[in-house]
Parts: sequence; C-alpha cells; structure tokens
Amino acid sequence: MEFTKPVHVFSEIGKLKKVVLHRPGKELENLMPDYLERLLFDDIPYLEEAQKEHDNFAKVLTENGVEVLYLEKLAAEAIDAAGVKEQFLDEWLAESGIVSKNVQKIVKDKLMAMDTFDMVLKTMEGFKKSEINTEDLNSLADLIETDYPLLVDPMPNLYFTRDPFATMANGVTLNHMFSDTRNRETLYGKYVFTYHPVYGNGNVEMFYSRDEDTRIEGGDELVLSKDVLAVGISQRTDSRSIEKVAERLFKAGQFKEVLAFLIGENRKFMHLDTVFTMVDYDKFTIHPEIEAGLRVLSLKPGANGEVVIEEKDSTKLDEVLAETLGLDKVTLIPCGDGDIVAAAREQWNDGSNTLTIAPGEVVVYDRNTVTNAKLEKYGLKLHKIRGSELVRGRGGPRCMSMPIQREDI
Repeated sequence: MEFTKPVHVFSEIGKLKKVVLHRPGKELENLMPDYLERLLFDDIPYLEEAQKEHDNFAKVLTENGVEVLYLEKLAAEAIDAAGVKEQFLDEWLAESGIVSKNVQKIVKDKLMAMDTFDMVLKTMEGFKKSEINTEDLNSLADLIETDYPLLVDPMPNLYFTRDPFATMANGVTLNHMFSDTRNRETLYGKYVFTYHPVYGNGNVEMFYSRDEDTRIEGGDELVLSKDVLAVGISQRTDSRSIEKVAERLFKAGQFKEVLAFLIGENRKFMHLDTVFTMVDYDKFTIHPEIEAGLRVLSLKPGANGEVVIEEKDSTKLDEVLAETLGLDKVTLIPCGDGDIVAAAREQWNDGSNTLTIAPGEVVVYDRNTVTNAKLEKYGLKLHKIRGSELVRGRGGPRCMSMPIQREDI
C-alpha cells in the first residue's frame, strides 16, 4: 500500500513496513553492579554478544520486508539538517547532572569537536570522571569528590525503543518517562520529530510532550485497531496521562475508544506489553497472573468534547476484547501454557512480549520454549531469535522496536 504520511500505525498486527531500533552501544559497558538499580537494570549484558543478537533481530526483520531505521542515525540526521548541534548539547547538558559550568564547558567542547553521529552515540554512552582532565579547575563545585565514578550516567535502556515515544495513527506521543534516567532518552525523539527532514517539520502529529507533568511509556501503549487504543495503568504510566492522550486523540479525530488496563505497580509487570500483546486478528498472549486483579476502563468521546469513562466487566477480558474489536470471540493464549512455574519464568524472560510483523506472524525469543510451543499450537508463525544477553535488560522483541509504518488490516 502507498503511505501518504511518514507515520502510519493503525494496528498492532498489520504487516510491518518500517521500524525504529537502537543497536546496543557502549552505554552497556558503563553499567556497574553497585548502581544497577539506579539505571533500572537487574544484570549486565555482555555487549559484544548483545550486539550480535540485536543484529540478528534486525536481519530477521529485514529479511521479512521490514525497513530498519536506527534512532541514533535519525537523531544525527535531524541535528545536522537543522544545524542545531549546539542547541542539542545545551539541552542534553542541562539534564546531564553536571553542576559545574566549567566541567560542562569541557564536556561540551569535547562533544562539539566530534562528528554528529559519534556525538549522539557518546551522549548515549555517558562520561566517566576519568575522561575529563580537571587539572586547571579550582572551584569547590569543580573539584568535589564522591565515590560515584560517572560524570554523566549512560542510557543503557535505549535499545528498548518502544518506550521513549510511541507511534499511533499518523502521530506520536513523545513520552514523559517514569524515571529521570530514562526521561533523558526522550530528547532524541524530540529532535527527530521536530527537525528531521522526513519525521519533523510538522509532518508528524504530536499527542503528548516530554515536558508534561505526568508519566507515560510506550510499552503501555498498544494500537488494537484503527478505532481502539489500549493503554496500561502501570508502574510506569499514570492514569492522568491516559486521559490527556485520549482527549487529544479524540479531538484530532483519531480512535473511538481508549481502553485503560489497570495492571498494578509491579516491576515484573512493568508495562502492559510485558503481560499482554496482540498476535493475530483474534488472538492475544497474556500472562495468567494479571487476570485476577485486572480492571479495564473504557474512555470515549462525549458529546461536548469531554471524555466519558465507563468500567468494563474485566472478569471476562476475552468478552471485553471481542466486543471492542467487533468479533464473535477472541483467544487468550497463556504465557507458559498456564503452568504457574513456567508462566512466571517465561514472563520474566519476556515470553508475552511478542512483536507481530504480520497477522499471525511474530518475533519471539527462542528461550521461551513452553510459550512458543503453545503459540505454534494455535497456528502462529514464529521467528525465533536468540536473546540471552538482550533479555538481561528485561525486554523482548516488542520492547526493542517502534513501528513507524504498518499496512492497514
């Protein structure tokens, strides 16, 4: 099909044509055991192997007709196209945590001297204190010592491109994220969607801003159909953000309903897409544990521009989804085939976090053998990728990808 706008995403399952990834970089080598919690990691991936796994993920997508775009390249293209390298660095430095103006200048000078693409990678990587020569500095702010060895934190979560911004219809939400360490990631999206020759310059509608005061993350945003958006109320997404997004979408004439899924503030259920994804017209993966306490609320446009909210009977999630999608019935495929031990283990390793590249065709980690066998039993075509190192960041194929264009279904 011909796409008339640069962003075109009206489903979770339409044939995927373009996607944004970020190849894991040296930011992973600035992870340290004592500071993992600060950077939202549970373990330290081996970079070389993580890059091999990620390259294979991109290869699988390319071989199946998907054009792969890289966030780091898009950001560099946007900065160069608009001539805003210094402006970008000033914004990045303002959020870097560096207090001393003198140290800021040293870091800025080093970055300004770099090629733009290398500069973008370095801002993602972070700075160790050992990289900065402080011999000529003599103010208290310049010289104060702490045990923390990093001058600027890395952004190790960036290979989960699903979260800093989320595409829907012909636009995006540029997200305000749960933690400061990840909120810095959204700066790259800001420059892409403001200045890029294709994706900036007003070519893409903006439904949310990183400057908002309530949080939302892309892993909680699922486009179920051209009429229905699902959003998780989770550890990372605030209910007030969902109301804002719903109001703006309805005002723009996009979507007829937003379903809010209350899944609880639990790290193992970090985002809606870690426990629930759409894999075919009438099939979903689900982690059985969420059904017990799940609440589903419907947001629809009112007659006078207001948002009307109604609670659904969430004890019958399959019926809610079938009714919402205009189907006779839907099938919920349990992670781990419903076995409590297998479900817990494979959900932790993102067994429910599938990337659908066409109806009934999904990318999964090969390690989730019980869930994968269940998906195949239901007739789904699986592209199994290795994720032994990638999974250490607690994210799967959907987490690692942001669709830019999908064919309509």
